[in-house]
This record gives sequence, structure tokens and C-alpha cells, in this order.
Amino acid sequence: MQQRRQRALLGPLRRSRSKPRSGARPAAVRRPAAQGAAKRTRAPGQRGLTGRATILLVVLAALALGYAYPVRVYLTQLAEIDAMSQAQEQQRRHIEALEEEAAKWEDENYVRIQLRKRFFWVRKGETPLIPVWEGTLDTGKPAAPPKPTNWYETLWSSVDAANG
Repeated sequence: MQQRRQRALLGPLRRSRSKPRSGARPAAVRRPAAQGAAKRTRAPGQRGLTGRATILLVVLAALALGYAYPVRVYLTQLAEIDAMSQAQEQQRRHIEALEEEAAKWEDENYVRIQLRKRFFWVRKGETPLIPVWEGTLDTGKPAAPPKPTNWYETLWSSVDAANG
């Protein structure tokens, strides 16, 4: 009996190498299994997730959901802080501009220039020249009503013109 086993195990090694082996077939198909050797099989339930992996995924999902809201609040607060910093810098620039303007008003020459420009003030002996362009002088005539743009405005303006 032991000799048979040895022959079965050594049988594939004793074969002659006259035939070339086919490379297209897998090795398990090319070699016949020994009589006493166990065949490899797959367990039926190994393709799905195990219980531990499922629990781990559930815990990770719960942690992700638990941290999502605080992270969102944190990012919102960072954006608000950035917006407030920008607004504060803009206010600083505005204050600096106003301080420069106030410093100009301390100079008497600047005040005289502004009086002459804004209020048309003149010194003794000067002849005031005030430019008058269309639209700057009140002629006493009422301003022309704007032209209607929609059909119902056109209709209403014609009714209004007929009454007047």
C-alpha cells in the first residue's frame, strides 16, 4: 500500500517531458491531484462583511456624523472672524481718511478754497463768475414727465393728456 502511495505521489515527476505543457491552462488543471491530497475549497460565507467589520463601520459612521456639526460650526465661525477682521480693517482705513480730512480743515487756506468753491464767496474787489449750464439753474418751468415705457403707462399718459 505504501508503494502505491509513493508511485501516485512521484507519478507526475516520472512522466516524460516529450509533450510541451500548455501555458493557457491554470496549474491546478494541468496537474492531477494525488489521491490522498485534499482539494482546496472556499467557505460559502467568506465574501460578505464580518460582524466585527460591520460594527466598526457603524461606529465610524456615527463618529463622522457626530463630528460633522461641530466642524461645520467651527468653519462658520472662522469665516465670520475673517469677515469681521476685513470689516475692521476697512473701518480703520475710513477713520484714517476722515482724520486726514479733519487735518486739512485745520489749514486756513484750505477753508478759504472750500468757501470760494462751495459757496461762491469772493473777496472785495473781485467780480464773481458763476458758470450756468443746462440743468443747474432753476428756470421755473416744471420738468418734463418721463416718457412711458410700458403699454399701460402709454395708455394712462394719453388718458391723462386728454383730461388736461
